[in-house]
Amino acid sequence: MFHHPSADYKTLVSNLIHESPDSYAVKQLISMFPTPKDFLHADESELTTLKGIGKAKARQIVAALRIGRTISLTSEPINQIKSPTDVHKLMAPIFTDLNKEHFVCMFLNTKNMILGWETIAIGSLNACIVHPREVFRPAIKRSSASIVCVHNHPSGNPEPSEEDIAITKRLLDTGETIGINVLDHVIIGDPSYVSLKERGLM
Repeated sequence: MFHHPSADYKTLVSNLIHESPDSYAVKQLISMFPTPKDFLHADESELTTLKGIGKAKARQIVAALRIGRTISLTSEPINQIKSPTDVHKLMAPIFTDLNKEHFVCMFLNTKNMILGWETIAIGSLNACIVHPREVFRPAIKRSSASIVCVHNHPSGNPEPSEEDIAITKRLLDTGETIGINVLDHVIIGDPSYVSLKERGLM
């Protein structure tokens, strides 16, 4: 029997790849992965067989799906961010074994409930690839009250670099201008983490 995807599933897929729910790319993905459970376990090699999805896009989707798996498999799901510890618990498993830096934004409502998340950039972070436009566009789309930024240091050392601090301050300034608070920037190491908020660096 043909499986009719739910509107929520189509929206999830379209948000992940930044395409319209009725786009060819979304239809391809739903055809290959008929249910959300199937999609959660997609890998890069499968994704890159689809037209219009290159290696960079596939890596971004897989990184986002790892977050989805963690949220769905956690015995006590973290739906609300109350502290940097919550961010670390949720994100640390996502970043395990990644050999590149992944910059993720979590979008929160006025009660700090998680509205969604998105991988903004992959690779060595700098002001060019982590641009306020790419961070706040999805935040505005989700009507976010605030965001939490988080990225990993594959070296295992979570100490913030000068670039990490500069990026954070740039995002803070932009957030103040448009009315979306940047609550924290958490850097995940192995096994520890650093909160720039707790360090007084933002």
